[in-house]
Amino acid sequence: MASLEHAPTPPTSGVCSKMLNNDFSPATAATTDVEAQNPAGEKGKTPINTSAFKSLGWLDRFLAVWILLAMVVGVLLGNFVPETGPALQKGKFVGVSVPIVMMYPILCKVRYESLHELFTHRGVWKQIAFSVFVNWIVAPFLMLALAWAFLPDKADLRAGLILVGLGRCIAMVLIWTNLAGGDGEYCAILVAINSILQMILFAPMAIFFLRVISHESGSVDVSYSVVATSVAVFLGIPLGAAVLTRFALRAAAGPAWFDRVFVRFASPWSLVGLLYTILVLFASQGHAVVHQIVAVVRVAAPLVVYFVLVFSATLWAAYRLGFGYALSATQSFTAASNNFELAIAVAVATFGPESDQALAATVGPLIEVPVLIALVYVVRWVGKRWAWKE
Repeated sequence: MASLEHAPTPPTSGVCSKMLNNDFSPATAATTDVEAQNPAGEKGKTPINTSAFKSLGWLDRFLAVWILLAMVVGVLLGNFVPETGPALQKGKFVGVSVPIVMMYPILCKVRYESLHELFTHRGVWKQIAFSVFVNWIVAPFLMLALAWAFLPDKADLRAGLILVGLGRCIAMVLIWTNLAGGDGEYCAILVAINSILQMILFAPMAIFFLRVISHESGSVDVSYSVVATSVAVFLGIPLGAAVLTRFALRAAAGPAWFDRVFVRFASPWSLVGLLYTILVLFASQGHAVVHQIVAVVRVAAPLVVYFVLVFSATLWAAYRLGFGYALSATQSFTAASNNFELAIAVAVATFGPESDQALAATVGPLIEVPVLIALVYVVRWVGKRWAWKE
C-alpha cells in the first residue's frame, strides 16, 4: 500500500499489471506469482507477510484516532459554535465539497499509461462483472430490505437510507483501498465504471425503489443534472488533474522524480482532505445528531449492519472464488462504500434540507467513515490470519 505518510516507489508490476502476462481468472488468481506491493511499500511481498498494523506509517496507523478527534471536534463545534458548519460549507464548488483534494494524490499513483491494455484480458472483465453485480444489484436491494426491516414505521427516514444504498462510492473507496493494501489501478477502473453507471442508473433506480416498491408519498423526482454534476465534480476534476499531472511531470522530470518526490509530497493531502471532510460533516450535522439522537440511532443500526454485511459477504465470496488479497480487498471496499455526497444532494433537492430524508442521508457518512476505517484493520488482519496470497 502506498501509505499516506510515506509514498513508496510503485512496483514495476502490480496485480493489474500482472494480468497483462497471465490469464488472471478466479481459478488462478490465488496462486499467481505477483510482484505485489505490501502495505509497507516493499516489493515482492504481499500484505500478509508483515504485521497488519506495524507496517503502516504512524499517520496511517493512528488514522482511526485522527478520525475520532475530527468527529468529536465537529460535533462540539456544531453544538457550541453553530455558525462553524455553515462557514465551512461555503468551501464548495457547484454544490460539491472542495476537499476532493483527498482523491487527487491517490489518483496520481495510478498507472494510466498501461490501463488500456488491461481490458484485452478476460480476467479483468470477470472482476468487473462481479463488482457490477454486487454494487448495483446486491447492495441496493440489501439496503432496501434493511430499511424496511429497521424502519417500517418511518417512511421518511427509510427513503433517505434507500438513497444512500443507491449511491455507489466514487471517492473515499480510493482511500480505504489504499490503506488496506488493495489494488489502486483496479480500484480506479471500478470508480470510473461506477461513475458512468451512476449517471445512467441512479435516477431511474431511485424512482423505482421509492415510488414503485416503497410507495413513497409525494413527488419523487430525481434530477439527472444533480447526479451528473456530483459525479463530474467529485471524480472528473481530480481525475483530470491527476492524469495531466502524471503525464506532464513524468515527461518533464522523469518517472523516478515523480514517484519519489512529487507523490511523497502530495500523499499527506489525502489525509488532510479526509479529515477536513469529516470535520465539515460533523460540524454541519452535530446539532441534529445530538438533538435527534433517537432518529440517528434508528438510522445508524441498519447502516452498521449494511456496511459490515455487504463487506463481509463480498470478501468471503471473493475468497471462495479464488481472488487474490489485493483484488478482494478492493472489491469489498467498493461494494461497502457509498457516495454520500450524492445521496445528501438528492435528498436535499428532492425533500428539502430540513427533511428526515436528508437527515437519514447525512447519517450515512457519519456511520460509514468509522465503520470502514475499522474494516481496514479487520481486512488486513484477516489477510495475515488466512495467509492470503496473490
